[in-house]
This record gives sequence, structure tokens and C-alpha cells, in this order.
Amino acid sequence: MPSPTRPQAFHTGTTRFSRRQLLLGGIAALLELPGLAGAANAATAAPAAARQKIASRLRIVIPANAGGGWDQTGRALGEALLASGAADAVDYENMGGKGGTIGLAHYVQQYGNQPDTLLIGGMVMAGAIALQKPAVNLSAVQPLARLTSDYIVVAVPKDSPIRSAKDLTAALRSDPRSLTMAGGSAGSVDHMFAGLLIRAAKAAPDQLSYLPFAGGKDVVNALLQGKAQLGLSGYSEFSEALRSGQLRAIGISSRRSVFGLPTFKEQGVDADMANWRAVFTGKGVSAARAQELLQAVEQATLQESWLRALRSNRWDSALQSGKDLREFLELEQTTASVMTYLLKLKS
Repeated sequence: MPSPTRPQAFHTGTTRFSRRQLLLGGIAALLELPGLAGAANAATAAPAAARQKIASRLRIVIPANAGGGWDQTGRALGEALLASGAADAVDYENMGGKGGTIGLAHYVQQYGNQPDTLLIGGMVMAGAIALQKPAVNLSAVQPLARLTSDYIVVAVPKDSPIRSAKDLTAALRSDPRSLTMAGGSAGSVDHMFAGLLIRAAKAAPDQLSYLPFAGGKDVVNALLQGKAQLGLSGYSEFSEALRSGQLRAIGISSRRSVFGLPTFKEQGVDADMANWRAVFTGKGVSAARAQELLQAVEQATLQESWLRALRSNRWDSALQSGKDLREFLELEQTTASVMTYLLKLKS
């Protein structure tokens, strides 16, 4: 994954935009609107002397349904925190809906001052906030660490006539309304990438037929039940259905081929996008306690259980914290706002 401190390129149609160009152009457009990885080395586990118990019981709030990427991330982190000795027990609380904004508001109201409660979030939440403009946003929590990054797989049922990115763009150009795309919540990274695909096909963004779901398992079910013709989700959420042959992958949103899947760029569709996931704590938690939590998370990412989760879920480790993370999140939130406007995404 490219360093978050470098300009990152987005592709629309045959034109390549750097993130800086996209933001400058998009921000100018927005102003016209009224009212408007330093990853841990995987070779060794944390030294025993560095391990420190920070709580008898920790809680991890996961603002998504069970089985999706955030759920997998939160539970893998919890297992690693236990393995590192940071806590004796970890409780998990799932609350899905609206790209994580329902769970975010719940977390802020119930646990904003709780020193033993963590929140999982990511780019999906930034996109949902840009789209929905809820009363509670990421300014109501404090970031501890970015954890992982992965990419969007576009898949179809096994008997679909769409077999390549070329087939997909042709179908979108011909009749975009007839091709329902299922993905994460409205405004999510899946939704944004769907918008990029329809623009790459030179179809009008407002012709996008998008069916949002709170979790990756729901996306798989929508494809298998014929409710959607195209699905967008992370590789880990599609992997079982892909291995069984129930679904077939058309491409992946990375810049280079991964998991043996061709990128859209390799197939002549100039569109790519990365996803990321992070862990937060409450705004009312003291700086000293936030630092303790961060150290516990960093030690957790050295545990074998965490490294195993990275391998099995095909996640890239993307550990980042402090000032670099705050600046990264500011850029991502601005990017989400601009993309939502330029792609004319609707909730």
C-alpha cells in the first residue's frame, strides 16, 4: 500500500488524478455548494518484559454486524490483546447500520469517558459520515492506531455472463440501471468504488443502482439469492464463496495483482482504491490512558494470533499512530467528502 504521506492517485475513466489534484478540484467545487505503515516486524512476539496488564476486562465496540471486516478486525485484536496479557477478558459489542455511524453515536454516548472500551472504525465510516453528515462524527473520538489495509473485490454469481472488467464496463455503459451492485453501507468505500466503476464506463453517476448492506455476509447472500448482479467487498468476506465456486471474482481494486486476482487497471479500467481499518478510544479518555491503550495495541500486533489473522484474512499490516495518523485521517475525511460530491453519491 502506498505511504499515506504521499499523494495517492485515483482513476476515473481514462484520466489519472493525484489525490492532491482531486482534493483541490473537489474542494473548489464543494465551496460552490450552498451551506457548504510502520508495520510491526512479524518475526518475533512481544518480549515478556514489555507486556503489561492494562485492565481486567476490555470492551471492543464493533459498529457493524457479525462476520464482516470490522467484526473480524475487532475480534482478532481482542484475541491478540488477551495473548499479550493486556487483559484477562474481552467483551465484544456489535451494532451495525449506516456505515458505522449508528455504532459510533452509541459508543460516544455510552463509552466516551470509559478508559477500558475501544471502537473499531475505518474508511467506510469516513465515507458514511461524508454522505450522511450525522451529528456525531470522528471528531467525537480519538484515534489510537490504524491497523490494516485491504482492497475491494468485485464478484459475480458463478453463472453470470460478466466474466471480465471489459464485460462489466460494457454492461454498465449499455444499461447501468439493470445491474444492481451490492456492497457496504451507503457512502462506504465499496459505494465509492462502485461510483468509480460507473464513471469509468462513461455512464452517468446518478444511474448507479447500489444496494447497501451492513456486513459482507449480507453482500454474499444478496448475490447468491439473486438480489444483486454484482458484489463489492473485501477478499476475506468473499473468500469462502470464491473457493467453493459459488462466486467468481471479476477484479480487485489494488494497483498490483494480489490473491491471484487481476486488477481493474490491468484489464484496461483505470480505477483503484484502498480500504483501511483503525481502533479508537473515547474523547473523554485522558492522554495518559490513551497512550497506555496504544502501547497495548502495538504489543497486540506483535502476537502470533494477530499475525495469523493478517495472513488468513489477506490483510496488509498498516500500523500508524500519533501525528501521522491524525494527518492521515484528516486527508481521508476530506477525500471522502470530495468523492461523495464528485461521484454524486446518495444515501
